[in-house]
Amino acid sequence: MTLIAEDKAKKVLAACRLHHLKLATVESCTGGLIVGSLTDIAGSSDVVECGFITYSNEAKTALVGVPSAMIESYGAVSKPVAIAMAEGGIKHSRADIAVSVTGIAGPGGGSAEKPVGLVHMAVALANRPTLHYEARFGDLGRENVRHATVERALDLLLEAVAKA
Repeated sequence: MTLIAEDKAKKVLAACRLHHLKLATVESCTGGLIVGSLTDIAGSSDVVECGFITYSNEAKTALVGVPSAMIESYGAVSKPVAIAMAEGGIKHSRADIAVSVTGIAGPGGGSAEKPVGLVHMAVALANRPTLHYEARFGDLGRENVRHATVERALDLLLEAVAKA
């Protein structure tokens, strides 16, 4: 984990503690890096409820309730799916806030419409509108896309908690 991500993760944990929020992650392209960045910090267990690794479309449906018809209509890397993943993270856990990420880290898998580096993120907070963010990091290399996604997801969590 980079020092920047570690600092952001510490801030997320502190903000969630301040607002008495339990947190869940629902991760596809990051494969658990977001929850890992949080649990790398000692004492995070009072905030982190769980992390769902929903790498496959089937896991998105089975673990957090994303409708398979939604995935078929919009594709796994889309705004509706990212929102459904975050909202499903809250519905399928005891968390008050959930962040989701779904994207194309590369090096393959991209298209003209959905290029490598495209990531959709969402943050759901109980009784609040779900926030969505579309990132187009570009083809930075798989590791860099994933780490950029972690940092932006932590930023989104901080923004959402600040509005809580």
